[in-house]
Amino acid sequence: MIFTDYKIKDLSLKNRIVMPPMCQYSADGAGIVQPFHLVHYGTRAQGGVGLIIIFATAVEERGRLSGNDLGIWNDEHIPGLKSLVDIVHGFGAKVTIQLAHAGRKATVGQGISSWDLRFSDEYPTPINMDESNINQVVRAFGEGARRAQQIGFDMVEIHGAHGYLINQFISPLVNHRKDSYGCKNGIGIKFLREIIKSVKINFEGPIGLRISAEEYSSEGLHPQNFLPLLSEIQQDHFTSVDLINVSSGGVIEGGFPSNVQPGYQIDFANEIKNGTDISILAGGMLRDPNKINEILIDKKADLIWLGRELLRNPYWPLQAMEQFKIEKDKPKQYKRAEPYFRNI
Repeated sequence: MIFTDYKIKDLSLKNRIVMPPMCQYSADGAGIVQPFHLVHYGTRAQGGVGLIIIFATAVEERGRLSGNDLGIWNDEHIPGLKSLVDIVHGFGAKVTIQLAHAGRKATVGQGISSWDLRFSDEYPTPINMDESNINQVVRAFGEGARRAQQIGFDMVEIHGAHGYLINQFISPLVNHRKDSYGCKNGIGIKFLREIIKSVKINFEGPIGLRISAEEYSSEGLHPQNFLPLLSEIQQDHFTSVDLINVSSGGVIEGGFPSNVQPGYQIDFANEIKNGTDISILAGGMLRDPNKINEILIDKKADLIWLGRELLRNPYWPLQAMEQFKIEKDKPKQYKRAEPYFRNI
């Protein structure tokens, strides 16, 4: 199963392994791609990953998680990102950009949010966004998508998880607004809908959405709460998405699981998959190819992301192919090294 192809809209992936975005804060102060990014992502593409999602890329300068986030808020970012995309494509992988805005979790300047409630004592009190601010951010996501189209990304992922700005509007733990951008039936949808629409107007390929399906709070959201949201956005072509990246936590201080085990988020993904027909991407501390195959065969997810494991071992897919005695997609330049890995 791992090495069967998969299609998202019109995008064909050569296998089911995805490299997720991971916060590595390696751009310069202006958000420009550095040599690290070219080598880092190029190596994983060479190692056999089917899809790479570039880590959180800020659509506004004030929306950075750190002063070293990648940016896509102006045209100066285009050449570096284009070089990155070309390198990944050159090794046969597909590449997605994750459009992000940190909101109240920004560490550069004063944050903005759905409510003037700071994330923790380490963060300043954010600005409670008025309609003008909301419209500005929606346009920024659209402009980021336009640049992503120009650059040649295969897909765009909207970061609606981990307590960042979109998540701050989705979650009742943060969003206490009484206007139309507030939570209705316990969840906020309007801001997300407007951002998806802005992105789709400007990008022709598949659109993904990352969510924190579990907020680890009795008063927060759980997987079943997302099913009505997904049903609503899918009813409208202009707000529908093609992939849900199921993650969890990060919405409030301390909002993380107390006991993390391999596959700890798979049940969240499975619950959402059983309630929707959208493709599901999932993961969480996974590294065993047999366990991953089992998840895919049981249809608990359609694609699996490997985060820390691909940091430890960029050639995990090639290793797994050796384990399953699969002969394909191996770099021709390294044929002399066959078999590639003996100690698996």
